[in-house]
Amino acid sequence: MVMIVLSPSLQSFPPAEAIRSSHLDNYLRLPSQVSPVESVNRFSFRKASVFRNADECGSTAYSITGGTSVCDPSLVHVAITLDIDYLRGSIAAVHSILQHSMCPENIFFHFLVSETSLETLVRSTFPQLKFKVYYFDPEIVRNRISTSVRQALEQPLNYARNYLADLLEPCVRRVIYLDSDLVVVDDIAKLWTTSLGSRTIGAPEYCHANFTKYFTAAFWNDKRFSATFNGRKPCYFNTGVMVIDLKKWRRIGYTKRIERWMEIQKSDRIYELGSLPPFLLVFAGHVSPIEHRWNQHGLGGDNVRGSCRDLHPGPVSLLHWSGSGKPWFRLDSKRPCPLDALWAPFDLYGHSH
Repeated sequence: MVMIVLSPSLQSFPPAEAIRSSHLDNYLRLPSQVSPVESVNRFSFRKASVFRNADECGSTAYSITGGTSVCDPSLVHVAITLDIDYLRGSIAAVHSILQHSMCPENIFFHFLVSETSLETLVRSTFPQLKFKVYYFDPEIVRNRISTSVRQALEQPLNYARNYLADLLEPCVRRVIYLDSDLVVVDDIAKLWTTSLGSRTIGAPEYCHANFTKYFTAAFWNDKRFSATFNGRKPCYFNTGVMVIDLKKWRRIGYTKRIERWMEIQKSDRIYELGSLPPFLLVFAGHVSPIEHRWNQHGLGGDNVRGSCRDLHPGPVSLLHWSGSGKPWFRLDSKRPCPLDALWAPFDLYGHSH
């Protein structure tokens, strides 16, 4: 386990500021005229080291041709999106998970993609990795997505997390969902074994945040909408790190509930952000709280300038660069923040020639 303890920051930033509009979004995206295949060909990644289980882990039978059954009960399931614009971050996230796991061969990755050409790249970077690629059709959500305060939040793949219960095999009853702009510096098995009690999702909660700012005045002034929080004590949580009970999700039908709020948003404009508010509407106040160490978020800055931030005080198991400032961009531009140095060791990126 890696433990990082810093003193409290001299500045305090509400979590909401980690997802506001920024001109930096334009720099983080590849030119639109470049085809997906051409974009993939512009990337090359160094082959990762082979990570083996410790003796006490046991091992799952696996071969590249035969594979491991996704239904193997000994597996830890992790879902991450693979998107051209954040591919470098996703690869670093996987690398960090493998490097800090006692039983890396017991981790099964579920990659959600809207471009199928990425599978070969993943296989060449992590030859021994247990994974499966799931195609998420952007048309499923395209007509449900509203304009957001930040363009990057409008990408259809951001909404793939809403459909994990449908995309993954029925035998996968629990999954850890992770964003692409983070690294794990602890054994992810500890997060996997978190008890959710009677809840469907678990995540670090931030009850000190001003919850009202996540929704518009039109929402709070209309009892048809705001009454959804009656009888609840809703707190902000970041959807970039969640443990999800897929069995319970499927039984209750949470995807339809999220879709319903997205449809209301189209007609009544009840929030300004992207995929986060529907999750808050459905789950806030019904979340199993997980230690804050598992989502030290907001390291991407204030989204106006992508400015630097300190960590919150206390131990750290996961570093999350939510916000507009991504570490790979700042490192490449020779304007890194101090904490970007903690992301750099997991970066396997190199331009192809």
